[in-house]
Amino acid sequence: MTISSSRYVQPAREGDGVNGRRSPKPPPRTWNAIDPPFRGYQTLPTDSYSQTSSNDPIIIDNGSHLIRAGYSTSSKPLLEFPADVARYKDRKTNRHVCYVGYNAFADATTRGQIKGPFQEATNVVEKWDYMENVLDYVFSSLGVDNGERGGIGRGIVMTEPIAALGYTRKTMNEVLFECYRAPSVAYGIDALFSFKQNKGSDGIIISSSHTSTHVLPVLAGKAIMSGVSRLNFGGYHAALYLKKLLHLKYPGFPAQIKDYQVEQMVRDQCYVSQNFDHEIAHYLEWTGLEDRDRIIQFPFTEHTVIEKSKEELEQIAERKRQGGIRLQEQAAQMRLKKLIEKEQNLEFWKDLQRRLEGQTKKEVKRLLDAEELKDEAALDRTIKDLEKRIRKARNKDIGVEEPEEQEEQSFPLLDTPDADLDEAGLKQKRHQRLMKSGLEARQRAKAEKAQEAARQAEVQRLDDEQRDTNLDSWLQQRRAKRSTLLQQIKDRDRQTRDLGNRKSLASQIRMKTLASLASDQPGRKRRRGGGDDDDFGANDEDWGVYRTVQTGEPGASDEEEEEDLDGDMRKLEAELLQHDPEFSEAHTMGAARDWTKSLMHAFLRGPRPFDPESQRELHQLHLNVERIRVPEVVFQPSIAGLDQAGLVDIAAGVIESGFGKDGRDRRAVLKDIFFTGGNTMFEGFQQRFEKDLRALLPVDAVMQTRKAKDPLLDAWKGAANWAREPGYKPASVSRAEYEEKGSEYMKEHNLGNVG
Repeated sequence: MTISSSRYVQPAREGDGVNGRRSPKPPPRTWNAIDPPFRGYQTLPTDSYSQTSSNDPIIIDNGSHLIRAGYSTSSKPLLEFPADVARYKDRKTNRHVCYVGYNAFADATTRGQIKGPFQEATNVVEKWDYMENVLDYVFSSLGVDNGERGGIGRGIVMTEPIAALGYTRKTMNEVLFECYRAPSVAYGIDALFSFKQNKGSDGIIISSSHTSTHVLPVLAGKAIMSGVSRLNFGGYHAALYLKKLLHLKYPGFPAQIKDYQVEQMVRDQCYVSQNFDHEIAHYLEWTGLEDRDRIIQFPFTEHTVIEKSKEELEQIAERKRQGGIRLQEQAAQMRLKKLIEKEQNLEFWKDLQRRLEGQTKKEVKRLLDAEELKDEAALDRTIKDLEKRIRKARNKDIGVEEPEEQEEQSFPLLDTPDADLDEAGLKQKRHQRLMKSGLEARQRAKAEKAQEAARQAEVQRLDDEQRDTNLDSWLQQRRAKRSTLLQQIKDRDRQTRDLGNRKSLASQIRMKTLASLASDQPGRKRRRGGGDDDDFGANDEDWGVYRTVQTGEPGASDEEEEEDLDGDMRKLEAELLQHDPEFSEAHTMGAARDWTKSLMHAFLRGPRPFDPESQRELHQLHLNVERIRVPEVVFQPSIAGLDQAGLVDIAAGVIESGFGKDGRDRRAVLKDIFFTGGNTMFEGFQQRFEKDLRALLPVDAVMQTRKAKDPLLDAWKGAANWAREPGYKPASVSRAEYEEKGSEYMKEHNLGNVG
């Protein structure tokens, strides 16, 4: 089953940590990743069209992210939906279907076909057939009645971005006049409509929307288009930047991160830092990290573990015990069967030994060859071995352990000259020589082991003596040895990580070795006679190739592989803990690897322990430094790889270069710096801009900033109010003017791109 974090609470973990980091904590607060924004099939009042007259135009805020539409008589837009269209052919009904807005998120099929009319990351209409689908949805949802003339019967007021392309406006005119037979069309800049809605006259508009951010100076209600500056960063780029950061942070995240989920994270979790450099440097400190770290919970499937009752556990234990008893009985029967077979074999060999007494050599050899025995000595060894095994098996059954007898081995044939021995004797002599060599090798190894133990005991005695007589020198040596071990462990861990990276030098050496071994002629040398020089293994260095394949490091020795660095470190740290008063548990390697002291753990998992077996925690994203890093791009575009000046520098340049010499206009616009657009709604955006800009202005400069009452809807509301003013009709292009002067004809007014 798929569950979310709001239904199941993570139990608090207990432990003994530093500064309470391991102490029990209440369950963390989590924010659920949103589901697809499908709002169901909604119906609007069908009489909205009939309640308006032909003098009440339709207002369309044609945003590249959200489109808002309604009548000028309304106080707010009747429609608000994303500019998404899903078109495909339904194979079941064999019909072409089209879903617009939130309806495009109805199911997985429609979501997979979503496209938009705008060019990606811009506000330029590219797919005009999709734009027609959007307009069809707008007019049908508003209840437009085509009537006898077949037109929409209402004028259109549509917003457009700053410096809109002439081709886009020309094509939009053709669509509205030709396809929908609109009586009139008027265009205006969305930021200026918002400024007018908030009673602005002189000022600077900071408009940060979905695709870009603009700085627009305004004097007497008219935009100074020559002073406009643009920053190519908006809400779309902020969401894209956060998505890239999350993919780098969690490369193996089990769930797919959708665009609408990232946009929700940007809106709900990000804010503008007032001192970015200082805050980013201390963001992952444990103090206050619990509040700064935001956990985004994605849907997950919990592994259900069925808990058994006490009676069921007892029954399972009893079944296991009975099964063990049966296995023991079967093993005892098998041992008894083998013991009987060994006793029968022993009786057979003893009977053969008795039959050999008094026989001729020829007859003895015939009988031994029939049983595949070399001589009578081999028969004696077989009998002794069977007697030993039978005695050991019987003692094991009754629980008696007898010490192994150390047999004295003798090699009498080694002192006998070869001339006095026949062929069988020579074979026996060679066998005894081999046995003696093995015995001597074991004795030498035992002696070397005893010598090594004695040497280590002597080293330990000298070490203890040095520690007792000169503790400072002994501690200094131990600390130096610990530093060396730490470096070796780091090198080993780095080598392990490099082998997982196919672009690392170690991985490339390894792959080169594998390719050489897999080739038909892996680097063989040619003899002068023409044959291959197949002498691999003649030198000990040849076998190092297997070590290179395993570790990726040429020249590594087997001794290095056998070193237990972690064990040596634990032993060394135990000595330091016992004798060094300045060395504590906090200085050990285990404490250094503790999650409570790991900056990477704080970055990836926040101030709580991480359970890799928990599906809940595996499906969690932790937002910490990203919360201030994403909005900071507007002020420092270079951190996202954008080669542009920041918003404050752009605004300062506009103020410095865009007005008269006497400075009156500059003082006028500084008194009203106006923020509009969804990307200005970050917490602290206005305060940060004001603080940074004031640092660039003269000391006596008077500056005031304010934000739109509704940064999202004020553009539509401003256009609706403007449509009710007397200046609307002279600024709109009528159908007669369109037919007479063409689709490129437009009229100048204070709220448009040409004025």
